[in-house]
Amino acid sequence: MADALVARWGFPPFRRAERARATEGVVDGVPVRVLKPTTYMNRSGAALASLRADPAFDPATDLLVLVDDFQIPCGTFRLRGEGSAGGHNGLKSIEGALQSQHYARLRIGVGPLPEGAGDWSEYVLAPFSPEQLEQIEALMPDLVAAVERWLREGAR
Repeated sequence: MADALVARWGFPPFRRAERARATEGVVDGVPVRVLKPTTYMNRSGAALASLRADPAFDPATDLLVLVDDFQIPCGTFRLRGEGSAGGHNGLKSIEGALQSQHYARLRIGVGPLPEGAGDWSEYVLAPFSPEQLEQIEALMPDLVAAVERWLREGAR
């Protein structure tokens, strides 16, 4: 998803940053920085260190986290301005780093877990099936539109 946004916006290639790959530019007059953590998912909050160091950074208005979520059906997404981690370890790490649940998150469905799948971590690390890939690709325009709407209006 981050790569699709960066390509659409014509941002420069990702470069090494603190515990992340980063790029930045301007979208509709709004300065935007895109981070892709290089940590394990359950330590994603570490990638926010450079943002937290900026006294002007307000996660409630300046941060949108994109995550995959096996509890949401594949081909759907949910954008919220705040809330709990809902069991998602990446969001738990981000909440711990921010000491707050007040940040926007775009949960992209990759679920449900298939019947008999006992280990969700293996499932979410496995490549998409052709059907899942088709569903995600079909959803991409709506995901991009949701992110751009959030840039203009914030999460509602």
